[in-house]
Amino acid sequence: MMSTSSPEAVKKLLENMQTDLRSLSMECKKKFPPVKEAAESGIVKIKTIAARNTDILAALKENSSEVVQPFLMGCGTKEPKITQLCLAAIQRLMSHEVVSEAAAGNIINMLWQLMENGLEELKLLQTVLVLLTTNTVVHDEVLSKAIVLCFRLHFTKDNITNNTAAATVRQVVTVVFERMVAEDERFKGRREVQGNTNRRSVSTLRPSAKDAYMLFQDLCQLVNADAPYWLVGMTEMTRTFGLELLESVLNDFPGVFLQHQEFSFLLKERVCPLVIKLFSPNIKFRQGSSSAASPAPVEKPYFPICMRLLRVVSVLIKHFYSLLVTECEIFLSLLVKFLDGEKPQWLRAVAVESVHRLCVQPHLLRSFCQSYDMKQHSTKVFRDIVNALGSFIQSLFIVPNASTTAVSAPAGGSGSGTQGTAQGGPGTGGVSGNLTTQAAFEYRGTWIPLMTVSVQGSAKATYLEMLDKVEPPSIPEGYAMSVAFSALLDLVRGITSMIERELATEEEAAAEFREAHPDQEWQPQPGENKQGGRKTTHLVWEEMVSACWCGLLAALSLLLDASTDETATENILKAELTMASLCGRLGLVTPRDAFITAICKASLPPHYALTVLSSNSASLSSKAYSIQGQSVQIISPSSESHQQVVAVGQPLTAQPQGTVVLTAKNIQCMRTLLNLAHCHGAVLGTSWQLVLATLQHLVWILGLKPGVGGALKPGRAVEGPSTVLTTAVMTDLPVISNILSRLFESSQYLDDVSLHHLINALCSLSLEAMEMAYGNNKEPSLFAVAKLLETGLVNMDRIEILWRPLTGHLLEVCQHPNSRMREWGAEALTALIKAGLAYKHDPPLAKNQRLQLLLLNPLKELSNVLHADIRQKQLESVLQILQSQGDSLGPGWPLVLGVIGAIRNDQGESLIRTAFQCLQLVVTDFLPTMPCTCLQIVVDVAGSFGLQNQELNISLTSIGLLWNISDYFFQRGEAITQELEREEEALQKQAQEKGETLNRPFHPAPPFDCLWLCLYAKLGELCVDPRPAVRKSAGQTLFSTIAAHGTLLQQPTWHIVIWKVLFHLLDCVRKSSTTADKEKIESGGGNILIHHSRDTAEKQWAETWVLTLAGVARIFNTRRYLLQQLGDFFEAWEVLLNHIQSAALSKNNEVSLAALKSFQEILQIVTPVKDSDKAGDAFAAMGVPPVLIDPLSASGPGRPLVRSDSLVERLTRYNGAELQAPPPGEESALEDSALWWSAWNTWYRTGTDSTRPPSGPTEKLSFIPSQPFLTALIQIFPALYQHIKANFSMEDLKKLGVILHGAVSVPISSDASPFILPSYTEAVLTSLQEAVLTSLDVLQKAICVGPENLQVMYPAIFEQLLLFVEFSCKPPQYGRMETKHVANAKYNQAEWVALNYVPFAERSLEVVVDLYHKTACHKAVINEQVLQNIIKTLRMPLGLKYACPSESTWKLAVSSLLKVLSIGLPVARQHASSGKFDTMWPELANAFEDFLFTKSTPPDNLSIQEFQKNEAIDVEVVQLISTEILPFANFIPKDFVGQIMAMLNRGSIHSQSPSFTEAEIDVRMREEFSKVCFETLLQFSFSNKVSTPQEGYISRMALSVLLKRSQDVLRRYVEDERLSGRCPLPRQQVTEIIFVLKAISTLMDSLKKTQPENVDGNTWAQVIALYPTLVECITCSSSEVSSALKEALGPFKDFMQPPVSRVQNGES
Repeated sequence: MMSTSSPEAVKKLLENMQTDLRSLSMECKKKFPPVKEAAESGIVKIKTIAARNTDILAALKENSSEVVQPFLMGCGTKEPKITQLCLAAIQRLMSHEVVSEAAAGNIINMLWQLMENGLEELKLLQTVLVLLTTNTVVHDEVLSKAIVLCFRLHFTKDNITNNTAAATVRQVVTVVFERMVAEDERFKGRREVQGNTNRRSVSTLRPSAKDAYMLFQDLCQLVNADAPYWLVGMTEMTRTFGLELLESVLNDFPGVFLQHQEFSFLLKERVCPLVIKLFSPNIKFRQGSSSAASPAPVEKPYFPICMRLLRVVSVLIKHFYSLLVTECEIFLSLLVKFLDGEKPQWLRAVAVESVHRLCVQPHLLRSFCQSYDMKQHSTKVFRDIVNALGSFIQSLFIVPNASTTAVSAPAGGSGSGTQGTAQGGPGTGGVSGNLTTQAAFEYRGTWIPLMTVSVQGSAKATYLEMLDKVEPPSIPEGYAMSVAFSALLDLVRGITSMIERELATEEEAAAEFREAHPDQEWQPQPGENKQGGRKTTHLVWEEMVSACWCGLLAALSLLLDASTDETATENILKAELTMASLCGRLGLVTPRDAFITAICKASLPPHYALTVLSSNSASLSSKAYSIQGQSVQIISPSSESHQQVVAVGQPLTAQPQGTVVLTAKNIQCMRTLLNLAHCHGAVLGTSWQLVLATLQHLVWILGLKPGVGGALKPGRAVEGPSTVLTTAVMTDLPVISNILSRLFESSQYLDDVSLHHLINALCSLSLEAMEMAYGNNKEPSLFAVAKLLETGLVNMDRIEILWRPLTGHLLEVCQHPNSRMREWGAEALTALIKAGLAYKHDPPLAKNQRLQLLLLNPLKELSNVLHADIRQKQLESVLQILQSQGDSLGPGWPLVLGVIGAIRNDQGESLIRTAFQCLQLVVTDFLPTMPCTCLQIVVDVAGSFGLQNQELNISLTSIGLLWNISDYFFQRGEAITQELEREEEALQKQAQEKGETLNRPFHPAPPFDCLWLCLYAKLGELCVDPRPAVRKSAGQTLFSTIAAHGTLLQQPTWHIVIWKVLFHLLDCVRKSSTTADKEKIESGGGNILIHHSRDTAEKQWAETWVLTLAGVARIFNTRRYLLQQLGDFFEAWEVLLNHIQSAALSKNNEVSLAALKSFQEILQIVTPVKDSDKAGDAFAAMGVPPVLIDPLSASGPGRPLVRSDSLVERLTRYNGAELQAPPPGEESALEDSALWWSAWNTWYRTGTDSTRPPSGPTEKLSFIPSQPFLTALIQIFPALYQHIKANFSMEDLKKLGVILHGAVSVPISSDASPFILPSYTEAVLTSLQEAVLTSLDVLQKAICVGPENLQVMYPAIFEQLLLFVEFSCKPPQYGRMETKHVANAKYNQAEWVALNYVPFAERSLEVVVDLYHKTACHKAVINEQVLQNIIKTLRMPLGLKYACPSESTWKLAVSSLLKVLSIGLPVARQHASSGKFDTMWPELANAFEDFLFTKSTPPDNLSIQEFQKNEAIDVEVVQLISTEILPFANFIPKDFVGQIMAMLNRGSIHSQSPSFTEAEIDVRMREEFSKVCFETLLQFSFSNKVSTPQEGYISRMALSVLLKRSQDVLRRYVEDERLSGRCPLPRQQVTEIIFVLKAISTLMDSLKKTQPENVDGNTWAQVIALYPTLVECITCSSSEVSSALKEALGPFKDFMQPPVSRVQNGES
């Protein structure tokens, strides 16, 4: 559309006007000529104007009165056609704004006339509208006239006109005010003239303002039914219309009233009183209270007015609240009153709609709060509004009003009792059919449907908009409720979002400020906020919340309980949630907790006893809120809501017995609760307790159980037999479970304080659960524990701040008697520790030792828990920690090792086994990664596993670990030493600073050595364990480690090893062994067989003693060169010897024998094992007895040890000092004789004590040392002697003799005899006897090569040997013990058996002979009458002869005697003069006599050959006499020679033994012997070398004896022969006679050979005297005798001529 002023438009306008005028003149041609003329002159006028003026429109306007005139006249015709044409033309002019003020007046007047005539009413209205809207020329009276015109048309009979007029009026009123606004714009910025205080005066107002003022003032007048001041000509007016106009002005032009004082006056003085006045009927009206008796009937509320009044009030409150503070207070109070239950339904409905309108304007509400609630002595308007809403909602449930008394639910289900269908099956609607589709509230039988009344956040009213209704409409059921419900929600939403927006901006500002000035506190500037500073803002917010929360909570709780619709429930919950969160943010604890409690209660089944909640709500319900006399209770939930049951479960509390039911709404509330905790955790603070307690109960009822990491998973049905879940809730559970987990995950975004609140809440929940789980065995609730775990896991990055409360509590849980509870406590704790260690902290744990120890500490604390399952868990987690973080434990090692080592014997095998696995892992994998200072702990821990007595295998394996540890020390020695020394320095420094001494075991020793010492000490403890297997293993390990790695120790440390470790160990073992029980141990458990040698504790300890002693001895042996450099080696040596002695004297064969082996070893009589071999086979050395070197070859000490070079090198490297390995010679020889003498003394004491025979009667079987023991004992002597021979005195020799004698005398038990004794026939020495002889042999060899002074010992040796020789005939006695001869002993009885000493005695004899051979001439031997002693000793076997135990004995004795005499006699003769041998001779004579004429008879079974052999021996003796003795008779005492002669005589005369049989007689008569004797006699009788008369005397004596004897025999024979007659004589006699005859013939020969001067005359006489007797014998019958006789008689021929000289000689 072209602009009205453009040339084209102007041209068009001119054309149109001309057309219009032409049309007008045409129409009026006939009837109205004046009009026609005017029209034609008008055409001319227009043309003239167009021609004359450039600005055609201005000119037109100037002349508008004239231009308009024809049209006005046309209207005056009242012809419809003409009038319409004219009005159209006038409108065209108006629209081009070419009408002047005057013209306008004229036009209005013309319209007025038309109106009064009722013509063209719609056109009129149109024209007025165009006139007023196109320009502003109409003012004052003209304007008022135009307005009145419209009003008048509003009240015609025609509906269309009326409505059009109403619309026009509205538009006109708007136009008037718009002009004023435009005018104000134009004059903006000019200084205002001060407004007149006189409200009637409008002089100061500008024109448009004045019009507006007058119009508004009159509208008020009209509504108030007063006459208007300005709108003159009004005939009628309705209040409803007036109120609508007032409302629209107030609503559309609030600025006018706020900027112009005059208008403000109008508001205050006119509008408000008017509204209050009009409200009065509504205020006074009480439903049903008007009674007939009342004189003045109360005016009834009138819906149209009332509703419009409320609209006006809404506008007033909305826009002019700041102007009309007091008035608004009144209005609001009225509004609240209208909600009363006694008011008509429609009134309450519109009132609620009005309240809703307020509720969507949070800023307005805030102003209320500031203006009223926060002022003293003022109505609490804001609070009242909220409370009114609340009590309104309550009243709807509680007081059914007249119209709805009998309301029942819609068809299909009655409103109250339809719960029965709830069990219809999962998934079916809780209430039948259509009820479920309709959203509604249902409470205690009152059922109120819920409808959608407005979009959230906008109050779109229904009844406030019913401007056309006159009668009050009927309000549908539930409408008021729905509006109130929306109002509540909008109120909450508005307030919370407003406050939260402002909070957010404030926080942003604070954050920016903090970034800019990190060091300063943020203080908002007072002017920043419209309300003047932060403090006030916060106060306002707090006041708002404080004012409204009670009412809101009461209403929302009730609605929540009554709601049957999910969406409604959701909205209510959202409202409660946002309120709770807001309260939390503002720090208002009570309201926050109250809202949370409400949600919590709604989540749980009705009447569920939960103390946290009930205590909280008790404090609330005691505050009953009174709202204008009505009491608003916080209503307790009703149980009969129409809800779908979705779960049935066990209550966690004791209160409701049996099962409890959860509905869909409960689950919905639970989700809200989760949401609250999730999104607003930071503001929950202490109310975490409420939230978590509730969640715990819900989780319990739903049967969710904690899984890995603390997440809750639906438990298996088995766990809660009474838990029934519908499919609906089953699908929800994973979601709930997930949200629950997310909720605790989100704890990582909480600040530290909030996090602490959360942890504290969980802890107190858990404490409650623990309390509940105490008394009963009911499954405990693990919710809190699980969630503590989850919270801990997600907050690892700041774990320090929550670690202590968290783990402290979990540790308490771990001690709970309920196993499930404990188990989870431990699960949570260990999971947290593992996660904590695995987490990548910043700085990393390796650099943050404090944190690492903090994390590990609870693990250590778990060791104090007595429950095995907890310890098991603890140890399993240690195992996992080792496997995953073992390399990075660093300073945490002591703690971890402490845990592993915290084992006790009462803990059962499985725990110990698990702990041990950990230890094994540590030893195999982690020794290199741990700080060296922990190695000692590892040793202690391994040791404690060795000492535990639950599981033998573990003890043994742990000893193996100690061996591995020692190997590790050995390999890494250098590194460990360095680290330990660094550590030591640091500690030393600290100690010095504190002025303390360094406290460390084995302190003065260097740290690395201390480590070894700890290891040794531990093994030492294990060596005295009660279990033999452990002792054995530990002992082997201890000695092997010392052997293999001892070289690493520094020299002073050895001192500690010897005294504190080894000797201490020996003491303990000795003590235990000597006190050990001798009771027989029954085979353990039936499956282990114990060998008889180990079947008592004593025997088992014996084995330990053996091992230990051997080990210590070996160390002394192999490390001697090192130990000798210690100052107190001698003391150590003494102690060791003392131990060896006590072991050797122990009453246990095994121990005593081993002790001697050790003795041998330290004296180095044993082949030493090289170190290099040792390391390879550590145990080989242990069980195997040391090999004895053949004692005879071992005259020197054991061969020197060969050290492996590497060890020497290592030693030098470690100790820095150049330790030279000593030269081989010195190394092994103990130079220090003191040591050897000490050893000799030990040997002597041991020998003396062990061989001393028991005194007293031996009923009680005393201990008798075994043969191997004695053998070993004696075998030690030769080697020992090598070192002490220099000072070996006679005294010592005597001591030795006692021992040797004692040893040989010891009997053996019969059961051992078969193994020791040779069978009796073999002449073999026992090894003991060998050893004894060896010892003596060594001695004599030494004496032989030694200096002179040693030779005095010879006799002693002889003495000793001779003692032994005696044993052949007289076995030694051992005390008073009765020994049986071995042949009689029964092997199965424990009797003592004497050994077969014959071989021994015989060997001794051989030695004696040998020795004598060498030493016969020695002075000592001569002086000490050794020869005599030998003879004296030999007398015994010689005398016994056949009675000797063994035949060989006397034969040996004889041969020995012969040998000895062959050497000794010459010596004796040599020294005859000295008299040293005087006593020997008689002894010798006796010996000969005893032997040659023994009293014992030869055994019957002696064979002829044997007899002849024996005879030959006798002959030998006689020959010795003839060669060695008789020839030297002059050097020999006379009586001795006499004895010999008598003996020979006796031998030569045949002595018969009557028992011989005839056949043997000639042999048995010892003819040969007699013959030799005789010959000897004869030989000596006539030896020509008569040197002394003495000798001659002997021979003479001998001869006379002989001859006398012959004479006797012959005589007797002759006599017997005669008497016997024919009978032959006995054989002996015959033999005898033959012998005599032979002797005589022999004698004759001898006499012949002898020098005649040598033969005594008597002799001859005696010989010749024989002759007659011989002759008499010729008669004998025996041929043998005859032949002998012949021989005898033959020589007598020489006597036939006796020489003269002989006679002379004979005479002389």
